[in-house]
Amino acid sequence: MNNSQECIAAMALNLVPGIGSTGAKRLIEGMGSAVAVFEQRTELPRLLHGVGEKIVSALHCPDAWERAQCEYAFIEKNNITCLTLTDETFPSRLRECDDAPSVLFFKGEANLNALRVVSIVGTRHATDYGRELCDSFVRDLQALCPDTLIVSGLAFGIDINAHRAALQHQLPTVGVLAHGLDRIYPSTHRNTAVQMLREGGLLTEFLSETNPDRHNFVRRNRIVAGIADATIVVESAAKGGSLITAEIAQSYSRDCFAFPGRAGDELSLGCNQLIRDNKASLLLGADDFVQAMRWNDTAQPKKTAIVQRKLFVDLSEEEQRIVEILGKQGDQQINTLVVEADIPIHKMTALLFEMEMKGVIRALAGGVYKLLG
Repeated sequence: MNNSQECIAAMALNLVPGIGSTGAKRLIEGMGSAVAVFEQRTELPRLLHGVGEKIVSALHCPDAWERAQCEYAFIEKNNITCLTLTDETFPSRLRECDDAPSVLFFKGEANLNALRVVSIVGTRHATDYGRELCDSFVRDLQALCPDTLIVSGLAFGIDINAHRAALQHQLPTVGVLAHGLDRIYPSTHRNTAVQMLREGGLLTEFLSETNPDRHNFVRRNRIVAGIADATIVVESAAKGGSLITAEIAQSYSRDCFAFPGRAGDELSLGCNQLIRDNKASLLLGADDFVQAMRWNDTAQPKKTAIVQRKLFVDLSEEEQRIVEILGKQGDQQINTLVVEADIPIHKMTALLFEMEMKGVIRALAGGVYKLLG
C-alpha cells in the first residue's frame, strides 16, 4: 500500500453516506488502514464488532471513489500534502480525539506536532482591547517559548489578529479552514494567508469546491480545539463559535483559558461566563499561561534517563520511554507525552496511573506529570 492509495481510500471513506468522522475513524483503527476497510468490506461484520450489512452495503460507493480520485489529482497539482490517520505526520493530539477527521489537507511549512501548540480564538467583532491582548500575549509568549505554534481559524476579529501577531513576532501559525484549499475565505485575508504558507500553513478536512457554509465552521472548531495543548478565548459575546471551541477543548480534556473583561461589556460576557462557571482558567498574560502549563520548568536541571531506569528496574518498555522523556525534558503535560512517546491517549492514561501507583511519577495540576527521584 502506498500513500496515494491510502489518501484516496480515506477520502472515499469520508464521502460514503452515513459513515461520518467517528465511524470512519473506528473503521480505519479497526482494520489498520482505509485501504483495508474497502478491500475487506464483505468481511467487516466478522472482523469488527458492531459493523452490520448496512455499512457493508454503503461502502460500495463508486461515486465516492471517483470524487476522491479527482481530489487527489487536485492536491497533487497544487502541491498539497494529504495526511491520513496512519501517517506519522498527522497531528498526534488530534488523532486521539474520537471524532478526528480521517484525512487532512495541509499546505505550508509548520510542524503540526510541535512540542507546544496553542489555539487562540474569539469574537469576529474584536475591540481594541481584544486586538491589544492578542498582540501582547503572542509577543510575550514568543519571548518565553519561542517554538510555540499558534493555531486559529483565519476568520475576522480575534482569529486574524492572532495570526498576524504570530507573524509579526516570528511564531509559526496555522489557519484551520472551513472550506477547501482552492479558496481563501474571507478573501480580504488572502495576503495574510499567503504569508502564513511561508511561516506556518493552512489546514482543512474539506475537499476543494466546498463552500464555507455555517455548519462547516462548527466542524472546523473541533480541529482547532483538538490540535492544541490549550485553547485561549480572548474576547467573546454570550454566544459564539469561540465558546463552542472552548467546550470542545474541555470535552477533549484540554486546558482552556479566557481573558476577563469588564462586567457588562457585551464582548466579554462569554469569557467572564467561562471563568465564572469554571470552564476556563482566568488568564492575565503569557506569564500566567506558561506557569499554568508548566512550560517554564524545562530549563531546570534534570536527572538523566539512565539513572532513572536503574532506579525503576520493573518498568515496561513504554514506561521506560515515559521516564526517559520526563528525565530529559522535565515535567510534561499528558498531551505532550502522547506526542513525544507516540503512545495513544487512552493507553498513556493507563500507563501514567500505573506509574503513579509504583511511585515513579506524581500528577500535578493541569494534567502535568513529574518524575520522582
